Amino acid sequence: MRLLLHACCGPCSLEPVRMLQEEDAQFSILYSNSNIHPQDEYRRRLDTLREHVTQPASIELIEDTYDSAEWERKAGVFGADREQRCRACYRLRFEKLAAIAREQGFDAIGSTLTISPYQYTAAILEELERAAQGQGLESAGADYSACYAQATRRSRELGMYRQNYCGCRFSIAEAEAQRRERAMQHARQKQLRQLALMQAASEGVVNQQSLL
Repeated sequence: MRLLLHACCGPCSLEPVRMLQEEDAQFSILYSNSNIHPQDEYRRRLDTLREHVTQPASIELIEDTYDSAEWERKAGVFGADREQRCRACYRLRFEKLAAIAREQGFDAIGSTLTISPYQYTAAILEELERAAQGQGLESAGADYSACYAQATRRSRELGMYRQNYCGCRFSIAEAEAQRRERAMQHARQKQLRQLALMQAASEGVVNQQSLL
């Protein structure tokens, strides 16, 4: 069976590729990610994938056409509705994946997207199955989320570029909002700890040095 694996980026591809190689699977990688904004970011992720994943292992890498306008029409239209927008984004990319797979004689399709805990895994697998059926292919969708920690560790050890947002222009703002919320939570927790120490000190439980 020849598999065409959709890859979203280099770090997320490390573990799926390792597992497929251990299975002696015959596969190529497709980079079809018109959701990524801006285009310089799209190129940087592609270069990272090529440098750290496909070239070292001599894996065929196919690049789809970058078409942000199409993505805006078919997925961006959902705006801040993240769940619907992401599903539409999966659908667009997987339809392209399946069409290219059929044109080039592959038997099955899969994706590295499921490794991320920030994605909608069930929707990914559903859309993969839908796209595969539409082209008479098999869906080799797998849940790689258990490998996320290992992929994170390996990508850091390799010095890979690691993006801090999913890809589209909406996700930039969403990621920034999440970072602000985490920072606020951290600040609140720190303040509560300091207040608790001050209260304990006033009751003679700890000395003032512990407040430093």
